[in-house]
Amino acid sequence: MLILLSNDDGIMAPGLQSLREALLEFAEIVVVAPDRERSAAGHSITVHYPIRVDEFCFTDGMGKGWVVDGTPADSVKLAISALMTTPPDLVIAGINRGSNVGTDVLYSGTVSAAMEGTILGIPSLAVSLSSYDTNADYSVAVDFTKRFCRLLQRGRLNPEMLLNINIPAVTKEMIQGILITRLGVRRYVDVFSERKDPRGRTYYWLAGDIVDEDQAADTDVMALKNNYVSVTPIHYDLTDHALRAQLHQSFPSFERFWAD
Repeated sequence: MLILLSNDDGIMAPGLQSLREALLEFAEIVVVAPDRERSAAGHSITVHYPIRVDEFCFTDGMGKGWVVDGTPADSVKLAISALMTTPPDLVIAGINRGSNVGTDVLYSGTVSAAMEGTILGIPSLAVSLSSYDTNADYSVAVDFTKRFCRLLQRGRLNPEMLLNINIPAVTKEMIQGILITRLGVRRYVDVFSERKDPRGRTYYWLAGDIVDEDQAADTDVMALKNNYVSVTPIHYDLTDHALRAQLHQSFPSFERFWAD
């Protein structure tokens, strides 16, 4: 199994490094990741300046790696389209420091890296640990991801598969199970702190308090709060199909539209 590993925390992030070492037990691993943290980069790509790529040597001497001075989506796009001679069987973005649940997936560089894989026809996983601790223990998340990949390896992978996986930052014994979830609704009460730089110019620092509006048990947000691993199938097709059907029925004809 050939796995492309990327992230948005940078190529030296402990979540990526720990997962790489574990996956080497049964798979060939290629790492293509940003040179620094690119959290909240969303699905941005670099179009206004060239992207620099350098080979990256791991201390254990195993596997191939490239470090990219672009975004997470850049990294996966470059890997599959230019750097790898053989397309990967699977793309994994992570393990991210901090959860990616609810509407946060729209901002997430981790999810966007995985989504880029799916756009290019490769089944993909976005994996996150629900902890922002710089010294977080990734061992449970690594073990889960490794077992999940072995499970996927036994079957035929759907090239349109994109799974957003969030793992609670607790011991293995405290995890209550695995839930197949839907995206919850997570909003932020934005707080912009207005400050002055040394030259007297105003700038703003964005912060905010999280408000989880959808408290249903089948959401990824509630799964994490209750110490379940959340597995959410998502897709780049953002079409509201129910509303599309309604518009088909209610929208006036072309002639009537211009006549009214």
